[in-house]
Amino acid sequence: MQGSANLNIMIKAARKAGRSLVKDFREVENLQVSMKGAGDFVSKADIAAEKILKDELLGARPTYGWLAEEEGEIAGQDPTRRWIVDPLDGTTNFLHGLPHWAISIALEHKGQIVAGVVFDAAKDEMFYAEKGSGAWLNDSTRLRVSGRHKMIESIFATGIPFAAKRTLPATLQDLARIMPECAGVRRWGSAALDLAYVAAGRYDGFWERELNIWDIAAGSLIVTEAGGMLGPIRDGHDPLADGDIVAANGSIFDQFAKVIRQR
Repeated sequence: MQGSANLNIMIKAARKAGRSLVKDFREVENLQVSMKGAGDFVSKADIAAEKILKDELLGARPTYGWLAEEEGEIAGQDPTRRWIVDPLDGTTNFLHGLPHWAISIALEHKGQIVAGVVFDAAKDEMFYAEKGSGAWLNDSTRLRVSGRHKMIESIFATGIPFAAKRTLPATLQDLARIMPECAGVRRWGSAALDLAYVAAGRYDGFWERELNIWDIAAGSLIVTEAGGMLGPIRDGHDPLADGDIVAANGSIFDQFAKVIRQR
């Protein structure tokens, strides 16, 4: 797909940061790691990737705002646009040598996500979308959500809360309800890639609580541009603002969401 100038900037930045992360991933045992919270680690690789992304994105669009996991928020001269960035979604996988992690970049304009990139550098898979232009993988593969319409034939993904996260009981209840109704549940450790995989039809749906906007901003647009549906788990919530999300193909979304929303 021929993307806009902004999308091309995002893809270029993701590839540059991806090269840095892949290099560090090969030397993961030598990384200096510091504890950032219970079960949540930050590495030199993570910080270095964020610096590359910041330099590339703000270097190309210096008036835009910035919101990222490590450095937080920076107001831009243009109050209508900001970059929303997770330099390494799946840090725990990365630090354990598991090749399932991604860079997530979204562009927000007037409160709406208008472009998104999720780059799986370890597998060289670039998922991306622009509002109204569809969702794509690498140079030419159009993404479409799956066509499955039976829950019992569907595979779903989620994130199982770790350590001190307060939503573990709710997630265990979700699993007890959903697992008898489907063909399987996967927990691979990267919400950005979970959403990209829904867009690609690899998963039929995804749900999770306690997420941050940088985890899901890009992936959410990629899902909807691939023909999927998404919404909050709790009534009255906004997935990006409140961090609870359910996404699926249109055929099973209502059935799937109903199971997850039961309490």
